[in-house]
Amino acid sequence: MVQRTGDGAGMAVEDWSDGVMEQDKAKTSPPEPSRRSFFKKVWMVLGFVALAEFIGLVVAFLKPRKPRIKEGDFGGIITAGAVDDFAPNSVTAFRQGKFYLSRLEDGEFLALSRKCTHLGCTVTWDSEKKRFECPCHASAFDIKGDVINPPAPRALDLYAVSIENGIVKVDTGRKAQRKS
Repeated sequence: MVQRTGDGAGMAVEDWSDGVMEQDKAKTSPPEPSRRSFFKKVWMVLGFVALAEFIGLVVAFLKPRKPRIKEGDFGGIITAGAVDDFAPNSVTAFRQGKFYLSRLEDGEFLALSRKCTHLGCTVTWDSEKKRFECPCHASAFDIKGDVINPPAPRALDLYAVSIENGIVKVDTGRKAQRKS
């Protein structure tokens, strides 16, 4: 039932007394979002972001790492050369590997660190005196790296040496500290 009445300005105003007009408005306009529903959506988004970060961390932790050290770099395996390239009772310096390769009289190989065990200065090989000398405090080491002249507290550190198919290889990632 619709009644039309004047509003005094010449316009007709409809009165829907049976409530049909209010129901049509409710169907056509979306409901106002409440503060609670807004925060619920925000927390859901933040929860998904946190879950994605956690999954990324777990995957990064479990994924095998690529080797950072390449063969031939310090910290990895360095190919020194053929066994026949090194004369008995000789010392060869390897700058890239930061070591000296010493071949003893009996044919054995030792890879000696270039660092003095006193304060870490770089030792040099004196071929005339047949010994390693530290320029900082005059420590001296023999061809095997043993202390001849203190103040060095112990012998030079060693690296692992292996011979594969007549090729000498030094693993600079495995340093052995010797006792005095």
